[in-house]
Amino acid sequence: MTTDVDAETNAPIQISVAAGSSAQAGSAATATPAGNPPIFRMQDLGVWYGSHQAVRGVTMDVPRNAITALIGPSGCGKSTTLRCLNRMNDLVPGARVEGTIMFGDENLLSSDVDPVDLRGRIGMVFQKPNPFPKSIRDNIEFGMKVNGIKPTPERVEQALRDAALWDEVKDRLKEEAFSLSGGQQQRLCIARAIAVEPEVILMDEPCSALDPIATLAIEELMRKLAERFTLVVVTHNMQQAARVSDQVAFMTVEGSDEGERCGVLAEVGTTRQIFSAPSDPRTEAYITGRVG
Repeated sequence: MTTDVDAETNAPIQISVAAGSSAQAGSAATATPAGNPPIFRMQDLGVWYGSHQAVRGVTMDVPRNAITALIGPSGCGKSTTLRCLNRMNDLVPGARVEGTIMFGDENLLSSDVDPVDLRGRIGMVFQKPNPFPKSIRDNIEFGMKVNGIKPTPERVEQALRDAALWDEVKDRLKEEAFSLSGGQQQRLCIARAIAVEPEVILMDEPCSALDPIATLAIEELMRKLAERFTLVVVTHNMQQAARVSDQVAFMTVEGSDEGERCGVLAEVGTTRQIFSAPSDPRTEAYITGRVG
């Protein structure tokens, strides 16, 4: 049995459950961390790439100022769902998104919503660090300029401090961003995202290309950032989800009679509930390693 620590209570979380402990399968459960109102409300979200439906029927809330982790096997639509939250799928030829995603009081899938403005309010950190081929300072200032924020030395310093990077680069701000290590580059990308003062930070497997020490630094940073921002994180690492998240959404793959595969949301719940007492047999099978 593997255990990790509940980010909220510091109590151990079981990462495996006894076989046969789940309830019968049904629609995705919705249990969000107590006291945190939703910042996103997804209703019957579906995504198509051309004629192929990649994700269907995703209905869930994302609580404000908390970390929601999306977990599940490869190809289940975790990253596709994440990219819906700041309209990144608009940039994919042939992609189509249906359903509703309420971001506060507005449906962010509406044609009235400006995707560029939206991405200033909902930042994205990708799987592989992607600093611009500019200096460390220019990387931070670039996003500010695009979003109409006047760059100042104080703002640059604050963003780097918020990303726990300032002490390591304060004497190197004119150096190329690519001179940094992989973990430092990822924290620079996080600093660049938070420099424009977003409400939400989306992270698509932000630690998958990093070593264990850099991964630990990013995880500690995520918990700190959740005090000010809402984080939605795709991770392939269940232990990481148990360590850092407040809520977990488990996605899986269903097949059709025609042989098509489509990602679906099986269950949503608090981190403790998902890892200790999942209500859907598919979640239990994945958590215990019988599938996936």
